Amino acid sequence: MNKVIVTGGAGFIGSAVIRYLLNNTSCSVVNVDMLTYAGNLESVPAELINNTYSFEQVNICDRSSLDRVFSEHQPDVVMHLAAESHVDRSIDGPGEFIQTNVVGTYNLLECARAYWSGLTGDAKSRFRFHHISTDEVYGDLEGTDDLFLETTPYAPSSPYSASKASSDHLVRAWYRTYGLPVVVTNCSNNYGPYHFPEKLIPHMILNALSGKPLPVYGDGKQIRDWLYVEDHARALIKVATEGEVGETYNIGGHNEKQNIEVVNTICDLLEELAPDNPNSLASGCEGGFKRLITYVKDRPGHDARYAIDAGKIQRELGWVPEETFESGMRKTVAWYLENREWWERVLSGDYQLARVGESV
Repeated sequence: MNKVIVTGGAGFIGSAVIRYLLNNTSCSVVNVDMLTYAGNLESVPAELINNTYSFEQVNICDRSSLDRVFSEHQPDVVMHLAAESHVDRSIDGPGEFIQTNVVGTYNLLECARAYWSGLTGDAKSRFRFHHISTDEVYGDLEGTDDLFLETTPYAPSSPYSASKASSDHLVRAWYRTYGLPVVVTNCSNNYGPYHFPEKLIPHMILNALSGKPLPVYGDGKQIRDWLYVEDHARALIKVATEGEVGETYNIGGHNEKQNIEVVNTICDLLEELAPDNPNSLASGCEGGFKRLITYVKDRPGHDARYAIDAGKIQRELGWVPEETFESGMRKTVAWYLENREWWERVLSGDYQLARVGESV
């Protein structure tokens, strides 16, 4: 890749992709992000910023601005991660999810198609549109042995997953109908550094450190496959550069865990890594961090189990995750303990004050 546009590059996974590109490649990176509540420019540390990085504050629903970005930056790869992604928020307000995830993807596809159609020679043959999606489009699994394959029928349960399923279908239609060179990936639950605090793992870490309840939906036995975000970033670059046009690749961490297991793991790691915290057993707090676990009413339409078969990307592209659940969780908890300033600025809202001249 010579130049890549990353939509949603100020988000959790998008910023991990950008950090990987800036750390490990010489390609130019254009971060296209609207900077909604979950967009944080500080997730791309200032020490990584150089003349190969640029930021465009653009809404993917704004076609004219997208056309300008493509014209000015001339990308040969688009990695589309911009999305509304929080299930609870989609239940409370589905409209924004339809607008961003469906209409926004349509706008981006049409912009990319117009741009690609005007290319010639190597530039045209090199262009790729990489759409990054979720395993939630498949619905849930009833048995304990079944896995999501790339051919698993779609059966989304929430407004979020339905909007992502819609965007997946649009991307494949633009490939079949117009020949736009696309690749699609569907990933399992991500975790790791720079994760917005509303999501399960950072929410539990920060609540525990503050002595707040650790809310667990239902009985906590919902099963997810957990993928360390930096492993995911490596996989996405692999697919963008080596994946076969028109193909879909499932990306999973090979780490199926019940939600309650995840929460217990976080508590155990905090007991070890934060013994001076007043909520720890070592500090004399009876019950320690685990006393904060609180079971709450289950989420409407809560899927019971997600699990990905990532055999295709391993066989065809040679990717496997480097982190186990244990090693990735240890790195994640340690990162939040060592980067208090980052998440305190998120919790206070100060991160939204960052502008291009200050943080990038």
